[in-house]
Parts: sequence; C-alpha cells; structure tokens
Amino acid sequence: MSSMKIVRPICCGMDIHKDLIVATIGITDPETRITDYIQECFFTLNPDLLKLKIWLKEHNCFDVCMESTGKYWIPIFNVLEDEINVYLTHPKYVKAIKGKKTDKKDSKWICDLFKHDLIRFSYIPSREIRELREIARYRYKLVCMRSSERNRYQNCMTESNIGLASVLSDPFGKTATNIMKEVLSSETIDDDKILKLIHRNCKKSDLILDSLHGCKIESDQRFKMETAQSHMEELNKHIEACETEMFKRAAPMLDQFIHISRMSGISLFSSIIIISEIGVDMTKFESAKQLVCWAGLAPANNESANKKKSTRINKAGQYLKPLLVQCALGAIKNKEGYFGRKYTKIKKRRGHKKAIIAIARMMLVCIYHMILTGEEFNPTDLDRILNPNNYNQNKKELTVENAILFLQQQGIDTSSLQLN
Repeated sequence: MSSMKIVRPICCGMDIHKDLIVATIGITDPETRITDYIQECFFTLNPDLLKLKIWLKEHNCFDVCMESTGKYWIPIFNVLEDEINVYLTHPKYVKAIKGKKTDKKDSKWICDLFKHDLIRFSYIPSREIRELREIARYRYKLVCMRSSERNRYQNCMTESNIGLASVLSDPFGKTATNIMKEVLSSETIDDDKILKLIHRNCKKSDLILDSLHGCKIESDQRFKMETAQSHMEELNKHIEACETEMFKRAAPMLDQFIHISRMSGISLFSSIIIISEIGVDMTKFESAKQLVCWAGLAPANNESANKKKSTRINKAGQYLKPLLVQCALGAIKNKEGYFGRKYTKIKKRRGHKKAIIAIARMMLVCIYHMILTGEEFNPTDLDRILNPNNYNQNKKELTVENAILFLQQQGIDTSSLQLN
C-alpha cells in the first residue's frame, strides 16, 4: 500500500462492539510516507466515549471510520458528531482476511483502507431526518405486528367455523368488528342483534348470518380472539400516535413533501416516509443510479466469461423498497397515465413483477431529480408517452423509393438495381 496515494495522513479506524471499542490512529509522515500507528481500547460507557474524543483531538485526528455494526455505532456517533468527521461503512467493504482476524488487526485494517480512501461510505442523514426516520420505522414495525395479530385472529375464526372472511370484503372493518364483539360477548347468536350491526350498504345480510350459524368457539379460541382484539385496538392507538408525531416533525419541510406528492401514486404520508429514508439533500448521492442501487431497486451485474448469471435486485432498502412498490401499484391504476403506459409496455416483455420494480425505480429517479432541481414532475419522454400519435405521424413510410434514397446516401451504387 506504500505506493498508493494517501488521502488522509492522520485518520482513525475503529472496530466496535457492544462493550468495547478498539481504535487505531494512523499518522503518516508526508516525506517518508511511513505510517506510525497508535492503538487504544475504550469501553462504550459515556465517560470512556468522552475520553475517546479527547484522545482523538490530542493527536489532531478529526477523521474517523467505523463499521455500521447494529446500533452500537450510534452512541459513538452521537458523542463525536459535533467535532469529529465520522464516516460509516458496511462491514463487507472492510472485511479482513479469514484466519488473521483479531480486534486490533481489524482496527488497523480499517485505518489503512480509510487513509487510502478505499472505502465506500454509508449515507447518514441529518439529525432531523434521522429522528423522523426512527419514528417512521417504528410505525412500520407496529403495522407488521398488527398484521401478524390479524392473521392469528383470522386463524381462530377459521378454526371456530366462522366464515365472515369469505363473506365480507374486510374481515376487520366496522361491520365485522362489531359482529365479532357481539359473538364473543354472548354464548348464543341473536340474529336480530347481528342484523342491527350490519352496515346499511352491505347487501349480504343472509350470507353473514349463514357464516355464523353453526360456529363453535372453544374456550381457548375465545381467549385468543379476545386477547388479540384488545391488542389490535392498542396497536391502532400507537400507530395513530406515530403518524401524528410524524406530521408534527414534517411540518417545517411541508413544501418538500407536497412537491413530491404531486406525482401520481404518491400520497402526502408516503412522501413523508420516502424523505425520512433518503433525506432532502440529494448531493449526498453521486447520481440517481447510486440512489436506486442504495434503495435495492437496481438489477445486479453478475457476469463471468460472457455468461450472465442472476440479475435479481438485492435485499437493500427493506423499509423504502416495499413502499415504492406500493406507490408504483397505485400509479399504474391509471392505465392512460405516464406510469400506466410505461408499465403496460414493460409487462408485455418482462412480466408483472419486473415491470412493477421498473416503475418503482423510475419513480425514485423522478423523486431524486425533483428534490435536486426543485422542478415539477416532467420526464423528458412525458409527451411522447402520453401522445404517441403525434410522433407516429412524423415517421416516413417505408417505400422502395425511400429505401433506394437511403442506400444512395450511404454511398452505395444503386444503378444495377432493377425495379419491378
């Protein structure tokens, strides 16, 4: 590595764990290009983190790189953020050689890669965006918990011979919820009470009664359903609280969210979640391609000996990618819209799944440029996609005369050609 360019003469590499931090400062002499290493170990308690900060400043080291190991990097980042330039990287970019791996060697290896600028850094948004993202992700976890509880509740209904899910479009809607509360609160089913609970727009009253007649709710299933029902009500309250808090925190950046929500398929709430993941500073990404790859929507390049292997998208963007797919599904509902026509063309060649991922990728590219430039949604091929007839009329009809004229323009002698 001595012949490689040294970008950071003084820098630090850290190998972090739950209770221990191994830090290595590399100080390179600009003339001899020889690097001296200083290593120290610190605990992750706050007093030791302050000692770490003082130790770095004493050696004039203001550039630090560490792995994004779980949540263990966050307390260190919180302490160093205000005075030290902290860089985060994925462990796969600093993986050491197997068989020669210790904490001290890992720390020194990160320092060596960091001083030569051979590491790809992770994206760390501003504090306001990070706080908004934490609440958005917590809400996502609560929604997943509610979905799991709903599945358990529905399984109990199936085992108890209750067929409401086959009759009503939403087994957790207002009508179904009120009916199940009445069924669970009484030992026998009163048809008159059930009919009063059915919404006036529901046209399947007889089928609803048939789905309940003959049901047999055992004590264990009754207990599970009552517990799940109260748990779902509690989760709904927490989800609403998260959404309220997200709107409060999004208020200072409301113009950005409204700007993005003007795109087809993206609601105001969806735009808040998208920006909570990618932020509002697009200069952090080198290009739209890098953002798409970071979100896990770019096909992989896996080619060897001129043979293309799997090009499936990676597992990145576990919070952002599902939302963009849902937005894409909403955008293609308008078959005559921009994304609807794009989807139809791609689906004919590649199928539904690849087409919907392609639409999600297009939407993220549009969001990138809209935030970067402040322009409205206006792709370069918008008019061509929405008004194809205007462009088809300008195409010249392929005739024998046009073909001969084309050959002559290419410098080909056409005197020997015989026209019938």
